[in-house]
Amino acid sequence: MLIPEENEALCRVGPGTLMGKLMREYWVPALLSSEVPAPDSDPLRVLILGEQLIAFRDTGGQVGLIQNNCPHRGASLFFGRNEESGLRCVYHGWKFSVDGTCVDMPNEPAESDFKHKVRAVAYPTRERGGIVWAYLGPRSTPPPLPSFEGNMLPEDEGQVTAIQRECNWFQGLEGDIDTSHFSFLHAGSMDVSTQQPGTFSYYMLADRAPRYSVVDTDFGTMYGAYRETDDGRRYWRVANFLFPFWTMPPQGMLGHKITARGWVPMDDTHTMFYMAGPRFRRAAAPAGPWNRMQPNTTNWLGRFRLTANASNDYMIDREKQRRNSAMDDFTGIQGIHLQDQAITESEGPLYDRSSEHLASSDMMIIRVRRRLMMAAHALAEQGLTPPGVDDPEVFGARAGGVFLPREAEWLAATEDLRRGFVKHPELDSSITGPLV
Repeated sequence: MLIPEENEALCRVGPGTLMGKLMREYWVPALLSSEVPAPDSDPLRVLILGEQLIAFRDTGGQVGLIQNNCPHRGASLFFGRNEESGLRCVYHGWKFSVDGTCVDMPNEPAESDFKHKVRAVAYPTRERGGIVWAYLGPRSTPPPLPSFEGNMLPEDEGQVTAIQRECNWFQGLEGDIDTSHFSFLHAGSMDVSTQQPGTFSYYMLADRAPRYSVVDTDFGTMYGAYRETDDGRRYWRVANFLFPFWTMPPQGMLGHKITARGWVPMDDTHTMFYMAGPRFRRAAAPAGPWNRMQPNTTNWLGRFRLTANASNDYMIDREKQRRNSAMDDFTGIQGIHLQDQAITESEGPLYDRSSEHLASSDMMIIRVRRRLMMAAHALAEQGLTPPGVDDPEVFGARAGGVFLPREAEWLAATEDLRRGFVKHPELDSSITGPLV
């Protein structure tokens, strides 16, 4: 349980806030490259860490991320003309390059040097793996981009998706670092008899109350949750929290699973969820409420919204919920992502954690909260650089499931499998089963 003051410090991300300062030390995903598809294409409204910004791709293909209000009289640069390597305000014609330099001030006399004294706030950007990364921090020379394997795949192998969630960033993140909910929220109607014996899926349903080990790491925090098997081994689910808002959940096989999931705050009550990893090779899933999107609009909260949402109760099917059969959903809400979205948004836009009652299954959540708060206070009070900012290689990690001998020390036994950018052709993914 957090007291209200701690909850506020953890959740608020705007300029000058404790957590906002921490997050600004890192590169953060600001938008998808596809949202500014071509040179001189339409500007885009971007809300990130409580700041209203305008993204545009200039004539040379570079992406700019600039303040919304023109430095002259405050007109929105969203309405600007994206032309000839800059964004021109339509109010008085002032034009700014991607780095915020005023390159033209046509309503001033030709002999005036005033344009050299005016700059717009603009943040450095870099593109990688379909994501436009931005650095909103204080350094004149930004740190290196974090080495997330899921965002560094060859162009024809990787993909990235984005979905907006209408709640505070940490509510979404908490769901990703909570392994025990999978057996209920996503598989509550399933019986162990429906699963192939000896698979990850089988043991997850055979024992819905795993035991935990949680450790701090160079990149953040990691847990191993284990279940006993009937052949003298243990089924371990290993997952990661990585500073400042990244997760690697344990679904899939440790050593094969490549993913990075970012819970990027738009503001205190809206989050943009990014998932970067391998491109799906199987046939596309049929359209359903779990993956159907509303058309994007141009307002601050108009990007990447699911059709199923709070206004239609996430299209819950109460009859399926009542049947409670293995072929139906425990929740009556279809699809893992949509189930997660419904539950975390149902907590409210910014949940008051002072009213919660944490149990032993919340060990990872407790540790991550503590780690974030310690790092944020160390930065604010001592000027200590947060974990991983200057060491991008620490983010080259993996998560997933694995069988280990009962007597094995899980950290040592999984060290090689948890290392990113390493191939493991010897692993047989068929032992995971259909659920994980």
